[in-house]
Amino acid sequence: MPLTDTAIRNAQPKDKPYKMTDEKGLYLLVKTKGKYFRYDYRYGGKRKTMALGVYPEVKLKAAREKRDQARKLLDNGIDPMAHAKTAKALAAETAANSFEAVAFEWFAKYKNTWVEGHSRTIIRRLEMNVFPWIGAQGIETITAPDVLAVLRRIEERGALETAHRVKQVCGQVFRYAIATGRADRDPSADLKGALPPTKPTRMPTITDPSKISELLRAMDGYQGHFVTRCALRLAPLVFVRPGELRHAEWHEINFEKAEWRIPAEKMKMRSPHMVPLSDQAITILKEVEPLTGEGKYVFPSLRSKDRPMSDNTILAALRRLGYSNDEMSGHGFRAMASTLLHEQGWPSDIIERQLAHAESNSVKAAYNHAQHLPERRKMMQAWADYLDTLRSGA
Repeated sequence: MPLTDTAIRNAQPKDKPYKMTDEKGLYLLVKTKGKYFRYDYRYGGKRKTMALGVYPEVKLKAAREKRDQARKLLDNGIDPMAHAKTAKALAAETAANSFEAVAFEWFAKYKNTWVEGHSRTIIRRLEMNVFPWIGAQGIETITAPDVLAVLRRIEERGALETAHRVKQVCGQVFRYAIATGRADRDPSADLKGALPPTKPTRMPTITDPSKISELLRAMDGYQGHFVTRCALRLAPLVFVRPGELRHAEWHEINFEKAEWRIPAEKMKMRSPHMVPLSDQAITILKEVEPLTGEGKYVFPSLRSKDRPMSDNTILAALRRLGYSNDEMSGHGFRAMASTLLHEQGWPSDIIERQLAHAESNSVKAAYNHAQHLPERRKMMQAWADYLDTLRSGA
C-alpha cells in the first residue's frame, strides 16, 4: 500500500531502523534521528540505494518526483546516482566561475588601487544592479542580450549614467575572466551604441563674483556645528575633492611649511598631492585644532572621532544655507576656482596641477605632486585674498 503524508507524519522511531514502503522502489527509512527517503534500483547488475532527502524538508510528493526522474534516467541507460554526482560537481564549478564569484575576485584584486568611496560605489552597483539577475550564471555562458537586459532595467528607472557605468564595470569583470581563463570573450563589447549617450552635465557651482560674495558671507554665518562650519569655510580655499577634505588627517598638515600633503591612496588618481595652505586656510585649521587636534581626523564625524565627517555633511550644510542641488555642491568649489583662476589669467597647467587632474604620463604622475609649487603657493594665496575681497563686498 502506498505511503501517505499522515502515515509519515505519525511514524515513530523504534529500537531499530525500519522501512515504510511506498512503490516503485521508494521507501521511508525511519531512524531515531529522523526520517529519510530512499530509492532502491538496480544498475549494471548491482543493487543501489539513492538518498532523496530528509522528511519534512522533503515532502512525499517531492520524493516521488525525484524517484520518477531517476527512473527516466535508468530508462536511458544512465545511473541516476552517478548523474547526480556529476551534476553536483558541475554546479560547484559553475558557482566558482559564476559572474558574481569572478566579480568579487576581481574586486578584491583591485579595490586597494581605488579610493574608499569609489571602491564602495563599484561593489554596490554590482550588488544592486547585476548580481540579482546574472550573478549566479556561469560567466562563460553570459551573452550580450543577458547584459543588455540588466542595463535596460537601470535605464528604465531613469539612471542612464549608472547604466553606462555598470556596463563599464561588467566589461572589466569579463576581461578579468578572459585573462584568468574562465571566459573567451567580453559580451559587453557587443553593446556599443545599445544605450543612448548620456548628456554631459556641469557640476552645480557659482562663478558670478557677486553670488560668490553672498555664499562666502552665508558660510561665515553658518549656525550649525563648529567643525562643519570650519570645513565649509576651508573648502573654497583648498578646492580639493569633497572626499579628500573629509579624510584630511592632522599628521598630513604641516603648519611650519604651510602645506597639506595628501597620500596617494586618498587621491582619485592614486598620486600624492600637495596643497599649499594660504594664511586664511592656516587660520581656519588653527581654529579647529583645539577641538579635533587630539584625534586622527581634522574633520571627524559628529558621532565618532574615529571616523571622518559624513560625505553628506558639507552638502547638507549648503542646503541649510538655502542653496539647492542645482545651485551649489561640495564639488562646486573646484569648478568655481578653476573657472575664475583661468579668467584671471593664471597658467592652465598650474591650475590643473593644483586641481590634481589626471596626468597622462604615469611615470611623470608619480613625481609631479610638487610640480610648479612656488607658482601654486603664490596662486593659492592670491585666490584666498581674492575671496576675502569678495567676502567684504568689493
